[in-house]
Amino acid sequence: MLRKRTEYSRSSDLPPFTLSGFPGLETSQHWMFLLFGILYIVSIVGNALILFIIKEVQSLHKPMYYFLSLLSVNDLGVSFSTLPTVLATFCFHLREIGFDSCMAQMFFIHLFSFMESGVLLVMSFDRYVAICNPLPVVIRGFCMVFPLPFLLKRLSFCKANVLSHPYCLHPDLIRLPCGDITINNIFGQFIVISNFGLDSALILLSYMLILRSVLAIASREERLKTLNTCVSHMCAVLMFFVPMVGVSMAARYGRHAPQYVHTLMSLIYLFVPPMLNPVIYSIKTKEIRQRLCKILLGTRF
Repeated sequence: MLRKRTEYSRSSDLPPFTLSGFPGLETSQHWMFLLFGILYIVSIVGNALILFIIKEVQSLHKPMYYFLSLLSVNDLGVSFSTLPTVLATFCFHLREIGFDSCMAQMFFIHLFSFMESGVLLVMSFDRYVAICNPLPVVIRGFCMVFPLPFLLKRLSFCKANVLSHPYCLHPDLIRLPCGDITINNIFGQFIVISNFGLDSALILLSYMLILRSVLAIASREERLKTLNTCVSHMCAVLMFFVPMVGVSMAARYGRHAPQYVHTLMSLIYLFVPPMLNPVIYSIKTKEIRQRLCKILLGTRF
């Protein structure tokens, strides 16, 4: 084994990685598969229904629902990025993933994460820009994530290369190289601060401006009605940023925490928003709720 690890560090061959499930629950893999199956079904079917309803109903062709379409597309991207390795780990007990496959999965997971942050930011500020030209959101995410695989590929891997999750994340991969990872750490912190940090600060600013405008409304009923229109977006923001901050803090400062803490935080970060976003928007948006009830139950509320 020692010779194999040394060969990886000295040759051009790139090592595979070993995926992990829940530590201590190796004997309950069928229950984990059932849990993940439910999460994936709710997420994929829910977001696909949102897209179908917005496409088919002419009255929903408005900026608000175009935003929701962008969010649903992004959530589907997150779900499909993690689906192959999660199913392979918990269903087929295949835990090895090639280096290039791992880099590709890491790229798409973080790309969709950055895009979701950008979509939530633009939703809070400028609907017109997001609808007429959503490309900057994609370009920004792509430019930030694109260097990550190449920065990792230049390093030597001579450890066991066992990941903490059933998928590839940059904070997890950056622990494995034997060489100097200073550049990787600096760039990783830069993209987190310049994207997630800046986006969350600007979203907070937008809500402060909204709150100031709402407080200027004389009627109490009008104030409540105006605030109610922001509830869905506020829930989406909290569901995205709170787990993301938790994952970042656990990776940076919780190295001595039990392994299941890191695994659980990453699962919440990647699975909860794509699953709950369509549920929340379906409940809070009357037009989508009525159409959804008509499709599923044949009734109209």
